[in-house]
Amino acid sequence: MVKATSSYRLSWRDGKDPAVLFICGFGSGFIRYAPGTWGSLLAVAVWWFALSGLSLPLQLTAAVAVYVLGSALTSLVQSRYGVGDDSAIVVDEIAGQWLALLMLPQDVLLAAAAFVLFRLFDIWKPGPIRWLERNLRGSQGVMADDVLAGLAAAAVLQVTIHTFY
Repeated sequence: MVKATSSYRLSWRDGKDPAVLFICGFGSGFIRYAPGTWGSLLAVAVWWFALSGLSLPLQLTAAVAVYVLGSALTSLVQSRYGVGDDSAIVVDEIAGQWLALLMLPQDVLLAAAAFVLFRLFDIWKPGPIRWLERNLRGSQGVMADDVLAGLAAAAVLQVTIHTFY
């Protein structure tokens, strides 16, 4: 991860910068307590109302687009503001959460399970997820571990659904 060149932390006042606003989940990352959880909740809400009815290829395209744009804008913000993996940056949670929701029907219980599993993998960071967080630098160090956490959550959900439903 990028080492912060200062003790600067992103905040609401930086939200006038469109790049900051995007990577901070349109303000959800500025909520002091558990910004990653708020970013994930935003992702679930957007999925529920805008993405859940789309085909798998379109949902995957949306997640990849957020990953690519989020990586580029995170890199820009990191250099512009001298921050590293600032807790206000939640675009990684949005991309990862959308991956966890892939292939799910619009169902409250399944959406909640995807949310809980993604947050569990994102916070716990088992094995390769922790390795990515520790060994990748820059915006990829911010983004990649959440993508893998989302894919792990999706895998657990799909195995569970196909085994028990």
